[in-house]
Amino acid sequence: MLEWYHYLLLVAVGFAVGFINTIAGGGSLLSLPTLIFLGLPAAVANGTNRVAIVIQTAMATAGFKSKGISTFPFNVYLGISAFLGSILGAWIAVDINGETFNRILAMVMLAVVLIIIFKPKMRLEDMQERLTGKYLWISLIVFFGFGIYGGFINAGLGFLMMLFTHYVNRMNLVRSNATKVTVVFIYMLAALAVFAFHDKVNWKIGLILAIGNGSGAWVASRFSVKRGDGFIKTFLVVAVVIMAIKLWFF
Repeated sequence: MLEWYHYLLLVAVGFAVGFINTIAGGGSLLSLPTLIFLGLPAAVANGTNRVAIVIQTAMATAGFKSKGISTFPFNVYLGISAFLGSILGAWIAVDINGETFNRILAMVMLAVVLIIIFKPKMRLEDMQERLTGKYLWISLIVFFGFGIYGGFINAGLGFLMMLFTHYVNRMNLVRSNATKVTVVFIYMLAALAVFAFHDKVNWKIGLILAIGNGSGAWVASRFSVKRGDGFIKTFLVVAVVIMAIKLWFF
């Protein structure tokens, strides 16, 4: 039985998670432990967290659109591919030691930091977006794989999606961000449906958490457009480093 202050905690944590997830990623590493701390079994916490993420990404998509940022129909194509992958991911039980998995993911996150910091700056003429032809097909295949992971755990995936669309599809980070939140919204619907089918969702707690997630996402989406790529890059580096340290040591 939750006390009244637990609900305030959920909203506060949700706001932080929604803000972090929208600008960078990895916010689920904050919300999942909170849900487990409140007494939810790990599988139910995982499923319940999806409720908040669906609301969060819907609000973030609306926030970006209100600022005139949209990558339609490219984002929908990627979302459909990831949607199919997430159905598979949500059904898969991966037999891997939790500590080993966390350390592997931590190394991936540190590699992401190095890419962000040391990747040569693209020249203006190189920033022509590549959203069709072979680059679209490559993106569809990669995002199917992203969807599998997103359906299974999802934590930290936002970093990789943003880097992929930035360096492969050559979007600026603001547009990469806008693409990411729409894709996550689409594939998270499939993952949530699978968790709900298996009765692994606490809807009351999920919707309360979603109040915070949605609010944080709305603020972050509009704020990131205003601040631009420099702010997002800095936030990404800090968030990835913190996430990697948490995964490795805790």
